[in-house]
Amino acid sequence: MNNYAIDLTLKPTTFDLWHVCLAGTVAVLALILIVLLLSMVISLARSKKKSDIQPVVPTPEPIVKVVEKIVEVEKLVHAPAPEPVILKEATPDAALQLLGLLQKEARFIDFIKEDIAAYGDADIGVAARVVHEGCNKAINEHFTLAAVRSEQEGSKITLTQGFDAAAVRLTGNIVGNAPFTGTLVHKGWQITNIRLPKLTAGHNAAIVAPAEVEL
Repeated sequence: MNNYAIDLTLKPTTFDLWHVCLAGTVAVLALILIVLLLSMVISLARSKKKSDIQPVVPTPEPIVKVVEKIVEVEKLVHAPAPEPVILKEATPDAALQLLGLLQKEARFIDFIKEDIAAYGDADIGVAARVVHEGCNKAINEHFTLAAVRSEQEGSKITLTQGFDAAAVRLTGNIVGNAPFTGTLVHKGWQITNIRLPKLTAGHNAAIVAPAEVEL
């Protein structure tokens, strides 16, 4: 059996094409490795810089909001208070005087206070006619009346926006806002002039009908 020994001290005496290609390949591979390492180092450095840079978030301005709240509070404080509702206290003298006139001209209180259950319809009709004539006389003599609406009762009318709710009363199905169109059921009445007699200083208006004594 033959033994082969390799002498490592031997050096090649010739440098052929094969050795040139091998050396060039090694150099190219080393250059590629260096480029890859440099690209990795550069990418790591860039990513670190991006992580260090924090996005600038605009901070809110609480001072402006506080000022707006203060302005709103000042508006509420300086808002004018609603005017108090003033209720008029009616004196009873005029009402008592009117009752006295109706009693004087039409025996109105006597008719109202009478128990008419024992009377027939014919008797009540006669008494009602007398009361009606006397009341009509007293009203026409001391008051001037006029209709609130000039249209004929039963006709269609339209109430525009802003109509006087004290002069016109709505009934039925009231839905939404004006204008309203409906049927005039009653034309209404309003007093345009009052001519009540003047009372003396010692007159007692509470006596609407003095007692009568025949001698």
